[in-house]
Amino acid sequence: MFSEKINTPLHERQHWMSVLAKALWSDFEAVWRDCGFQVDYDILRKAETGLVILQGRMGGSGEPFNFGEATVTRCSVRLVSGEVGHAYVMGNHLQHAEFAAVCDGLMQSEERSIITRAIIEPLNRLRTADNNIRSRKSTATKVDFFTMMRGEDET
Repeated sequence: MFSEKINTPLHERQHWMSVLAKALWSDFEAVWRDCGFQVDYDILRKAETGLVILQGRMGGSGEPFNFGEATVTRCSVRLVSGEVGHAYVMGNHLQHAEFAAVCDGLMQSEERSIITRAIIEPLNRLRTADNNIRSRKSTATKVDFFTMMRGEDET
């Protein structure tokens, strides 16, 4: 009844979970709708929203300190084929967390290559394009302070 578990290197799973979690819901929904998947699954942990403490470090290497809270939604599902998917997404969009958990489960199944082509790669391209646009906009507002030494200031 259950398919054989496909072992996945940790860094690969981290990558696809990051893509799913960081995707805009509107993009995720459109890509999901376009691929037309019908997936049967059971909810292990229904999508629920909570808060997490954010920590920082001064200079990236100092002592950690708490600087605020962020809203996070989590969900866990079990596919009919036996794979278990989990998701954590920033914000309070319950359906985003549920679909991301389903995709995580599918990425551990024999459907992995199909899900990669139909969902992960398009979402990653959209995120990369959005990051490039943001980078260009922020670069356009960059101020380069340049001071020239004036001749009369020399001694």
